Amino acid sequence: MSEQQRQSGSQRQAARRVVIVGAGMAGVQTAVALREQGFAGPVTVVGAEPHQPYDRPPLSKAVLLGKAEGSAFDIDFEALGIELVLGREVTGVRPADHELDTADGPLAYDVLVLATGAEPIRLPGTEGVPGVHLLRTLDDAERLRPVLAEQREIVVVGAGWIGAEFATAAREAGCSVTVVEAAARPLAGALPEEVAAPMTGWYADSGAVLRTHARVERVEPGTVVLSDGTRLPAGAVVVGIGARPATAWLTGSGIELGSHREVVADDGLRTSAPDVYAVGDCSSFPSGRYGERLLVHHWDNALQGPRTVAANIIGETPAAYDPVPYFWSEQFGRFVQYAGHHASADELVWRGDPSGVAWSVCWLREGALVAVLAVGRPRDLAQGRRLIESGARLDPALTADPAVPLKKAVR
Repeated sequence: MSEQQRQSGSQRQAARRVVIVGAGMAGVQTAVALREQGFAGPVTVVGAEPHQPYDRPPLSKAVLLGKAEGSAFDIDFEALGIELVLGREVTGVRPADHELDTADGPLAYDVLVLATGAEPIRLPGTEGVPGVHLLRTLDDAERLRPVLAEQREIVVVGAGWIGAEFATAAREAGCSVTVVEAAARPLAGALPEEVAAPMTGWYADSGAVLRTHARVERVEPGTVVLSDGTRLPAGAVVVGIGARPATAWLTGSGIELGSHREVVADDGLRTSAPDVYAVGDCSSFPSGRYGERLLVHHWDNALQGPRTVAANIIGETPAAYDPVPYFWSEQFGRFVQYAGHHASADELVWRGDPSGVAWSVCWLREGALVAVLAVGRPRDLAQGRRLIESGARLDPALTADPAVPLKKAVR
């Protein structure tokens, strides 16, 4: 490419305006990645919340317990030439016109990035009931902080990742905690029964009460009523029954949505509409590694995807997105990590005693490592993640020996 062609390309790029809807991790990191990769055009990040963009994981820990006032990203947006438009709700998009509809009027774009994340699922019938909380935003955490400080009796609905993390923080704050879960075990939607079963005891070890097969009939002020008639006293109720992609505002846009109402993106994170990309919790992507479309609601996906979006917007180094999904959870004094993606048909191999403080589980597909769950064994996670990326095949007998490093179990 000649110098003249480079200059012409830079001029065209500088004239393109990128607008990013969503000021969470995925949206902010897309803006930063554009600058890091040399994009010179205007970049605008639009966020519905009035706060400076912030990270979410500390909300269920440090912010909730009063150990931190907030978790704003340490990014100098002004120095990077990134415009922040905060406290503005986006209500629709018209791809044919390259315009967004917002509460304050239309906003034009040349390239649009959808990074609106996910929103918590509300417990039916609890709208307007005092003392019922979600935990997704900074404002949610601020409302819950005095609840924990007052050491009230708390009922947590849902024994998933967020329910376990909140229950952990509430016990640390000295609250009486009861967790109710409609399924037979914690993490029923994420892990098979034999893997989730050992985690049941973690609740009792921490002093929390876990009630499984417990469906909430209704919530009254100060009380949670279960379907079997049991009435649980509740100074506060925290709902953690999952999240769904925040895409209702895309209704009527013509942008393709999937079965979970997520934005359907290709392996470059492009949507069905021209000049529109999607990244993070609000979208799914096709994984060549796993042979299926993945919808990943985790922090690492919101960190990695933006690099692919930025590269494809710039067009100089087009990249396909096919990561090894990764997440972690701190609960009941344990550090839980997971990398990869498993299916029910995959071979499950234990490493260590699940009644102990440190153990792992590996999933093999035709001998190849496809996923690993590590409890207090970070080396298994780190080595396992690299082995998944390389498509390594493992010896099941060596894999099952916790004294053998995973990298030494390769056939």
